[in-house]
Amino acid sequence: MNETSLTHPALLPAGLRDVLPPEAELEARSVEAIMDCFAAHGYQRVKPPLLEFEDSLFAGSGAATAEQTFRLMDPDSQRMMGLRADTTPQIARLAATRLANAPRPLRLAYAGQCLRVRGSHLQPERQIAQAGIELIGHDTAEADAEIILTAVEALAAIGLTNISIDLTVPRLVLHLLDGLPAASRPALARALDRKDAAEVAELGGSIAGLLLQLLEATGTAERAIPALLAIDLPESARLQAIRMGETVAAIRRQRPDLPLTADPVEFRGYQYHTGICMTLFAPGRQAELGRGGRYLCGDTEPATGITLYPDTIVLMAPDQAMRRRIYLPFGTTPEQAASCRAQNFATVAGLAPHKSALDEASRLACGYAYIDGAVTQLSKDLK
Repeated sequence: MNETSLTHPALLPAGLRDVLPPEAELEARSVEAIMDCFAAHGYQRVKPPLLEFEDSLFAGSGAATAEQTFRLMDPDSQRMMGLRADTTPQIARLAATRLANAPRPLRLAYAGQCLRVRGSHLQPERQIAQAGIELIGHDTAEADAEIILTAVEALAAIGLTNISIDLTVPRLVLHLLDGLPAASRPALARALDRKDAAEVAELGGSIAGLLLQLLEATGTAERAIPALLAIDLPESARLQAIRMGETVAAIRRQRPDLPLTADPVEFRGYQYHTGICMTLFAPGRQAELGRGGRYLCGDTEPATGITLYPDTIVLMAPDQAMRRRIYLPFGTTPEQAASCRAQNFATVAGLAPHKSALDEASRLACGYAYIDGAVTQLSKDLK
């Protein structure tokens, strides 16, 4: 790369990009459709700040995002601040402080941008859009199911109806690994993540047999849940397995057709997740449409939530019809312009006279022009 390219004004840091038309408009539309669905289910919108003091940003569940957080000094207070890497910990802070006396269960929704120090293999972008919901103060399978089903409905609102949900319980295996020497846990966790049965058998020690049974208890919920519940698990892990089964049953009561898979050895999710977690996929695609799970709000209050990723969603959703653009030649009256907008046109006003309104409409990427008091569609040759 030469020096000129390194100093080009369009050059951006790795993982950051400009979002141009029409993608920016499609993303905005998708976010609002998602938020409308959340609101219809009783989730009230909040808007936490981009920046917070480290003391509050990393309190409670926020500690898990510390390594992914950009930090800077506040020139006013001379205190360190962090730029949020995830919105959920901020919602937990709001629930535990400003909304501590609000009736429970508390249903909150949010949409905004986050910035992370590093991207991932599947999601290399460091600035990501989030739109999510949190249900705080209720610890039941029905609450977990509500979060999942509301997210599925929100995706359907923008045309994504072929969705699969992968359910996990990260703490189940973590409870089992706690009994092993600390030095052996990282390698065993990697083996479990790769579903490498031979290595799990070699590294698992006294719990190798149990872990191998858990590896077998994966797949469709109808297959995995009975297999999981049949395993003789320690009490803490058994309760997590029972909860996964209850959540599947709660979902099935409302959506018996929804594709559900279960994986009791998966570690996806932030470290603050304490129970059932879920990841939403479009079948045949590796990218995640959303992710969430159960956590503690403050130190003790149960909560669950899910975050959808509009950046990814807009790339996978069916093509949306953009508003038709119509060119209004110089001198078009305000009443005529308003009439076009009332017909759901986006009006592009001419700011000076032009010899050919059709040519100018084509140059400005308009499919229509307002000529002699009538809407005229451009021929394909002119578009």
